[in-house]
Amino acid sequence: MEDSVAVTILILFFHFLLLNYPSSSLPLCSDSRAPHIPKRPLVFCPYNGSVCCDSAKDLQLWKQFHDMNISDPGCATLVKSTLCARCDKFSAQLFKVESGPQAVPVLCSSPLLLNSSLSNKAPSSFCSTVWDACQNVSILSSPFVPSLQVRGGAPVDSSPSKLNELWQSKSVFCDAFGGSSDNKSICFNGEQVSLEKTETVLPPMGMCLEKIGNGSYLNMVAHPDGSNSAFFSDQSGKIWLATIPEQSSGATLGLDMSKPFMDLSDRVFSDSSFGMMGMAFHPNFAHNGRLFASFNCDKLKTPGCSGRCACNTDVDCDPAKIGSSNAAQPCRYHKVIAEFTANGTSGYSASPVEVRRVFTLGLPFAFNHAGQILFGPADGYLYVMMGDGGKGGDPYYFSQNKKSLLGKILRLDIDNLPSADEISDLGLWGNYSVPQDNPSSEDKYLQPEIWALGLRNPWRCSFDSERSLYFVCADTGQV
Repeated sequence: MEDSVAVTILILFFHFLLLNYPSSSLPLCSDSRAPHIPKRPLVFCPYNGSVCCDSAKDLQLWKQFHDMNISDPGCATLVKSTLCARCDKFSAQLFKVESGPQAVPVLCSSPLLLNSSLSNKAPSSFCSTVWDACQNVSILSSPFVPSLQVRGGAPVDSSPSKLNELWQSKSVFCDAFGGSSDNKSICFNGEQVSLEKTETVLPPMGMCLEKIGNGSYLNMVAHPDGSNSAFFSDQSGKIWLATIPEQSSGATLGLDMSKPFMDLSDRVFSDSSFGMMGMAFHPNFAHNGRLFASFNCDKLKTPGCSGRCACNTDVDCDPAKIGSSNAAQPCRYHKVIAEFTANGTSGYSASPVEVRRVFTLGLPFAFNHAGQILFGPADGYLYVMMGDGGKGGDPYYFSQNKKSLLGKILRLDIDNLPSADEISDLGLWGNYSVPQDNPSSEDKYLQPEIWALGLRNPWRCSFDSERSLYFVCADTGQV
């Protein structure tokens, strides 16, 4: 059974009453992967539940510890626990991967806050404990060498392996390696991090909805300038700039339907599964006025609607053999991403004349095209959501095929234009570059644009506003 999604958005304010906000910390490994249950219990670092190590990593940590040749049992126990923090399901925050990788986790250097929901149970300064136990103990290949620590200060001498020879004092050592736990950060206290509720959490009393307008919109994007303005677009290809009223003001959405910000309806093909599917505004939109639209076009009706078909020999697909879909021949309809420019510095309207055709791809089937686009808050790259095409059961395995862009999330560099040779050599589908750290840098079989694969129809996705490493995506699946 074919699945499709029809969405009508009623603009609402959500007022959450008496909600206790949980800690912003979520499990994530230092390699940005999700924690997992190991197939075999870890031997050197016997952590419980989900962890960030497998047996190979556990053995690697044991070898690292063994090579340190620590003679003092007390110091050895503390160093072992510090190494094993790599296996903690919160290791991404323990090792501060967002600000740069560190050789040692943040060591708790002050008592935990009494109302903190993050706890390692022991209230003492673990950093001081490490210093007191290890300051006069030789540690070969010590992880506490200042050059290995992003925040490290100047050492007295970099050649010895005792802490009191590497660091001037306990306070200097803990200034470099120490930290504290609160509701927004985690430190390591010698034990596996756990979430503890130290205060009574009241259930929400309810949720209030405040109606501020009527309308059928497919997309809503906040204005990049951080104001109370937002862009709305409908399926036909019109975009409006609206003012969001103050909460509980009783005012309505400030949107004039007769004056669209930009109108692309003359080139957008719109029906139950096609239309204006996404829009994104450059991170520097306030200065450069660059905006991008993701839409579908019909090559039989719109000049310039042409491109390679996603069903091709590279992915073992023959358009002549797959038949029609929803009374249309394969790749009659295309997915397009185009760049436009706002008029003037005020940005109250944009010219519908394309500045650049960024991406064009012929769609083999008539359903599941996804289409959202958004910019990564940390890297500034354009993320493109691609459905698998819509045929029931994905019979051509587009979603899992590393050479197909269908059923994927793409990551494109739209700020650096490629050369004609680069487009040809890499087999690109438009006028964009490929970020050097895309997954294809480690997998030669992967199409260079691909950032994530195995999706059915990633309809709406978002980066966490506080932690850019967290990416949440709603895949509508198949009925």
